[in-house]
Order: sequence, then structure tokens, then C-alpha cells
Amino acid sequence: MSGLTPNEDARVLVDHGTGDDAGVYLLQDGLALVQTVDFFTPVVDDPEAYGAIAAANALSDVYAMGGQPLTALSIAAIPEKDFPLEWAAAIFRGGLGKLREAGCALLGGHTVRDPEIKFGYAITGTVEPNKMMTNAAGRVGDVVVLTKALGTGVIATAVKAGQAPADVALTSQRSMATLNRIPAVVARRHGVRAATDITGFGLVGHTAGVARESHLTLEIRLADLPLLPGARELSARYQPAGLKANRRQFEPLVEDTAAPDEAVRALAYDPQTSGGLLLLVPEATADALLADLSLARAIGRAVPPRARPLAFV
Repeated sequence: MSGLTPNEDARVLVDHGTGDDAGVYLLQDGLALVQTVDFFTPVVDDPEAYGAIAAANALSDVYAMGGQPLTALSIAAIPEKDFPLEWAAAIFRGGLGKLREAGCALLGGHTVRDPEIKFGYAITGTVEPNKMMTNAAGRVGDVVVLTKALGTGVIATAVKAGQAPADVALTSQRSMATLNRIPAVVARRHGVRAATDITGFGLVGHTAGVARESHLTLEIRLADLPLLPGARELSARYQPAGLKANRRQFEPLVEDTAAPDEAVRALAYDPQTSGGLLLLVPEATADALLADLSLARAIGRAVPPRARPLAFV
């Protein structure tokens, strides 16, 4: 979409030009619409879990903007052959359960035939413009916080190869199916105005977007990155193609002075499905936010812009 002309409608508060998680459109003073769409191929073997993860992943874009999801439309591509009807029903059932957990109403959707299954949602929500979280609102001194552990891409690749231990696969599945609703609420309460969610471009790609739009360099302490159980051990042999692509694209953006640890470096580029929120938290409220989010970790700090938007330290 980079070749398209910019929006000229003054009611468009956020569009595709900033790489944010969703678009935002002003409806009236104090109320704006948040819209996003996301779908993908399966990352787990269980069809109902796949549906739940797809819903959590799509809902996360609205949470990352500081919004509240209201309605959803499903998007599905279902194989015509060798795909039992009960599998499709389980996918939709898993998605609906997660939408209901979020208080988001399913209004309908669209399904096509396709040899490769895909599933997801278009989500519509609302946000108060003065409480919106975007890529562009970070400030020098903000504490960089990550709310979920990394490694879902590596683990999913190991699952496809039949090499992921059952407990490792289950922990990753549960992480992906967990809504980002509570971290978003806590973030707003503690004055966060800059956020994104960590998905296909990995920690490095999405963090670089925040740094670029906020005109900052974000220092990331590799040693403090939270990792899912088993991710480190699997990272050498089961790197997905997306991880390698992310590394080729984003490694030139990183100033790297951190201690040697190839496993953690690789996982910083690992494409996540329904990953956590990356929050730039005002220094004065960071400790209180971390106390309210037991799984969140402070992983870095925002500093004045240098030659590169990211630094591993």
C-alpha cells in the first residue's frame, strides 16, 4: 500500500502510512472507530485451538491501539477435499468462544474454497482519541515492556516437524490463545500512549516501527527477553522461514553490542502469532505497571535517536 496516495479525510486519525496495528477513524468528539483484519494458516494441530488463536490474534490489534473490540466478521478459506466438516465447525467454535470472552459480537463473515486453510477475523472497535496508543507516541526515557514471552514461531515449526515436546507445544498454544485485553487496560491506566503487538515481523520488526514513528532509538536488553519454555532449545534447528526473512530485512537496523547469545538473537526475529504487547511506559509509572502485570518484563529503554532505530545491549 506504500504506493497509494495519503488519506485527505481529516477524520482519519491513523491509517496504513504509519504501520500501526489498526486504522482509526473519528466518529465524533471523544469517539473513534478502530478497524483491523487478520488471518493466517494453522499454527497448531487442534482445530478449535486454531480458531481461538486466530480470534485472539485479530482482537489484539484493537487492544494494541487502546481500543475496545465490538464486532467481528469471520474470514475463512476451507479446503473442498479431505477436510471433514467437523474440523471446520471446531475452528469456528473456537473463534466464537474467544470473541465472547472479549465481549465482541460475531455478526457474520465470508468463506471461500481454497486448498490451503486460512482463518481469521475483521474486527471493529472503538477508542477515545485522547487515550489512543500508537507507534508514534513514545518519548525519551520510556521503559520498554513486553507482556508475553517469545518463541511461538520456532515452536510451531517444531510442532509441524513432530519434534516439539507436548508440554512445550501446549504452553505455546495457551500463550497464543491468551487475550491482550488485560495488559491493554493496565497500560491505559498507567498512562501508556505508545504500543504495538508483536506478530509476524517479530520483536525486532515491530519495535523498529515504534522507534521509527516515535523518532527514537530503543535499546533492548537481550538478556532480559522472556522466552517460552523450550524455545531456546528448539531455536537452532526449527527456525521458520519468516524468522530468516525478518533477520535479513531488519538486522541492518540494529546496533548490536550485546553479549554473544545466538539463540536469543534468533528469537528476537521470530515471527509471533498472537504475541504480547510491546509498551513504552512512562518511567514514573513503569514499576506500578509491572506490579500489575505479573508476566510482563521490562526489556529496554527509549533513548534519543541514533544512527539505527534499535540497539541490542
